[in-house]
Amino acid sequence: MSRTLLAAAALGVGGYLAYRAAQPRYRFRDRHVVVTGGSRGLGLVLARHLMRLGARLTICSRDADELARAEAELREFGRPVVAIECDVTDRERVREFLAVARRSNGPVDVLVNNAGTIRVGPAEEMTPADFEQSLRTHFWGPLYTTLEVLPEMTARRAGRIVNVASIGGKVAFPHLLPYSTGKFALVGFSTGLRAEVARYGVAVTTVCPGPLRTGCHLNAEFKGRHREEYRWFAANSAVPGWSTSAESAAQSILAACSRGDAEVVIGLPAKAAVAAHALCPNLTADVLACLNRRVLPAPGGPGPEVTRGRDNRAALPAWVTTLADRAAARNNELHAAAVPPPLPADS
Repeated sequence: MSRTLLAAAALGVGGYLAYRAAQPRYRFRDRHVVVTGGSRGLGLVLARHLMRLGARLTICSRDADELARAEAELREFGRPVVAIECDVTDRERVREFLAVARRSNGPVDVLVNNAGTIRVGPAEEMTPADFEQSLRTHFWGPLYTTLEVLPEMTARRAGRIVNVASIGGKVAFPHLLPYSTGKFALVGFSTGLRAEVARYGVAVTTVCPGPLRTGCHLNAEFKGRHREEYRWFAANSAVPGWSTSAESAAQSILAACSRGDAEVVIGLPAKAAVAAHALCPNLTADVLACLNRRVLPAPGGPGPEVTRGRDNRAALPAWVTTLADRAAARNNELHAAAVPPPLPADS
């Protein structure tokens, strides 16, 4: 009996996979794609790939200078591109942004919720404001943009929504608690939304990348023992094999969107963490607790004061972050102002 059930299950799974493989792929050519946080990092890399695929593109960012540089680069692809300054945590500004996007590029076919921030440090140094900031950016921002485009997508019974969350939205790692809180909220929203809007022909894809080499280590924010926190975070996002290049991640994301996948987890460490947490949640929790006690920095130092990664670059030898630094230069993570010289090394 058990063999019969296993055979039936295998046939069912095989049949479903064959059905999925036979479905036509979504094409981005001449589609209007909106990418929030599209002026730097992963968002900018996604924007480049979309330009190559023939999309009509609208991007937004809070930083006007950063946005202008990204727009100038993207225009070289010879495709329609609109860049608009917008803080996605402001619902009225989101409405204005998407209204301009529609007037310039037509109805929104694909929405990529990519805007994000990251604040690193022990829970003891975090305040309610840190959690509020993360939720505003990682949950309320995607909610606002989604609510603006969803009616038009459901009315024409077609559309794609991509929510770029994180492995931090599947497994809560220490020293990233506000970030994980916001990303967990986004994963829950994105997963539930997919089930609700599938009947209207709208596909929602949840993206959970592991460490990425985007150059974000320079713009991440740090609390507690800033240099020690920077060391582990920057190294984590720079080591090949452990971290994934932004280009590879962007290709995986757009392929998943084209297929209409429910979820894509990017990078071997992220896939291993998700599997381990699903199979052995108690063991995973104990390992993370041990990591927090034995490896990660203790609370202290400047404490609640916030610095950026660029201010802590001397905490690591330059060769450790070489690949991530190159990614930062490629992906508009350096900002218009010159990067400050490294601070003196710790004594």
